[in-house]
Amino acid sequence: MMKITIALGMALVLVGCTSPQKPPVDRTPLPTVAAPPYICDHIPLRAVELMTGVRNPSALGDFDLSFGDGVGVGGCHIYQPTGEKKKLLDIDLTPKGGEDWVKDQIAAGDKPLPEIVPGGIGFYTQGGRTEKTQAGAVLVRGKAQLFIGISKGVEGRNNAADVIALMKLIAPKLITDATAPGKKKD
Repeated sequence: MMKITIALGMALVLVGCTSPQKPPVDRTPLPTVAAPPYICDHIPLRAVELMTGVRNPSALGDFDLSFGDGVGVGGCHIYQPTGEKKKLLDIDLTPKGGEDWVKDQIAAGDKPLPEIVPGGIGFYTQGGRTEKTQAGAVLVRGKAQLFIGISKGVEGRNNAADVIALMKLIAPKLITDATAPGKKKD
């Protein structure tokens, strides 16, 4: 009986010592220039992979930058590459604006975005109710509103900084000159 107990104890120790360790967190900063390959038209794949920790994610969506006299509309929804379709990241461009709402969010405690596009105003937040790796940002200029929300970032990365960096990469392309305040329509 004692031999069985010792053997079982040794087996548990060996299993514990040989279990695979988590790979180290890749803390490489997001690129500062948007470059191909892209996912959903204008979203750099490398940035998405770093933010989510997922290689070759699947994605649905596209953008129509000519919609609404050039304000644009569209979205990109990024999922695990497996069949389970677990959402990792959402990017949405809508023609609804909302500078007052952004100002209210900042007054309520969300942090202001740095200037990303001239005349733009935005905020970001981090946390969430279920995952500490959630983060989001909203940028508004004129009638255009760009939202980035990461549902499941990488534990150990600064997910709020990643959302801001992605906003800096894609907003200048997605928030067009047609959205500039005071822009005259023909």
